[in-house]
Amino acid sequence: MEKMNLKQMIIIGGLFAFVTILFLTPKNEDATFWYSIAVGGLMVTFWLFEVVPIYVTALFPFIFAIPLGVLEPSDLTSAYGHKYIYLFFGGFMLSLGLEKWDVHKQIAERIIRMVGTSKTRIILGFLIATGLLSMWISNTATALMMLPMAMAVLSNVEHEKKSRFSVFLLLSVAYGASIGGMATLVGSPPNILMAGLLEDKYGITVDFLTWMKIGLPLSLILLTVVFLFFYLLLGKERKVGVHEVEHERKPWTANQKRVMALFTVIVLLWSFRTVLTKYTGINYSDEGVAVLGAILLFFLPGAKKSEKLIEWKDTTRLPWGILILFGGGMALAKMLEINGVIEQLSLVFHEYASAPLYLLLGVLVIIAIFGTEIMSNMALVSVFVPVVAEFAIDTDYSIIQLCMPITLAASCAFMLPVGTPPNAIVFSSGLLKINQMARTGFVLNLIGVFIVVMFSLIFIG
Repeated sequence: MEKMNLKQMIIIGGLFAFVTILFLTPKNEDATFWYSIAVGGLMVTFWLFEVVPIYVTALFPFIFAIPLGVLEPSDLTSAYGHKYIYLFFGGFMLSLGLEKWDVHKQIAERIIRMVGTSKTRIILGFLIATGLLSMWISNTATALMMLPMAMAVLSNVEHEKKSRFSVFLLLSVAYGASIGGMATLVGSPPNILMAGLLEDKYGITVDFLTWMKIGLPLSLILLTVVFLFFYLLLGKERKVGVHEVEHERKPWTANQKRVMALFTVIVLLWSFRTVLTKYTGINYSDEGVAVLGAILLFFLPGAKKSEKLIEWKDTTRLPWGILILFGGGMALAKMLEINGVIEQLSLVFHEYASAPLYLLLGVLVIIAIFGTEIMSNMALVSVFVPVVAEFAIDTDYSIIQLCMPITLAASCAFMLPVGTPPNAIVFSSGLLKINQMARTGFVLNLIGVFIVVMFSLIFIG
């Protein structure tokens, strides 16, 4: 008889605990409280160990919530049909258009050429290019785009036994993708999730521009810190040049210009929504603009006859799973909130109610950064943000000042390949050892804690 592997043991153990709670819970007014814990515990366990794809786990509320009475059908459907899902959908469609016509390559190659060919300048170029792209394109897609370029550069480098350049160049792709995603509301899934959670429960609106005012400066600071950290560790290699990778400099094509023009218009509409509404009287939403951009991609003609910028067949490459994951996170948070679990969990932090704000933020950010090393940042935000928001209400802290640092910190998993998809993608190159990523990432995690806390104290009110 075959021995069970770890994932099988976790599945059996998780389901056993789930069923045990259901059968042992008395059928009284507290039953839904324990049923919510059972469903939530099962989801978090499966997310933590990824025993099945995380997108599959995100569908659990569909099969458990209504039969167990922990959510009404209207609450369940509103979670999976939330307006921010359409903001993400539109953003994904725009990034799909950029990818299809290789706009990202035009941008990245020009940045890399501009900064120069010394090792430090190449690392800087990759950090800037990856971070800039990740502001608008998913972190995973950005890392997948940039990794082949990094590999091409490394193929032109004379490999030295103690050279750190290859390690830092690859890590600049992973870290740049994660940090760049912090800059905008559509840059990383946890950003949208937090905005949705706070609007649904507390009526707090975090729009595109509001997020960018905080996320962009913090992202730029962290990118600068990562570069300086790599610069210091490069030592004597700093001034060593690298043979330029031979790429034919291609002019912008008509389709690239059209996609870029549409993308620019959408970003401007997002960024200046308040001003435009004030002077034109036209009231619109960020998600409405995102969907408008997605629809226009199907209408705008390409350079060739009967060609459109996007065809429906192109949407097979859309990360539909992220949309489901967002819905699952919203459903889980709603379930835990309605049935009193969030309120009870928030009591854990009450011992910090009289603590200085910097200490409280330090504890929360440390939990977020190191917690997301071993579990999905979406899962962490969907559970942690509602708990902390409830604590903030009880103790008169600012909800934004506590919840936004947590969400931003959830993008700072720098230690392990399982921490974020960009880490895993770069690690798959086979040129990195896990101890190299862990050593470098641990120091950057600690630096990240300090920067996020200090930035939050100064700029987030």
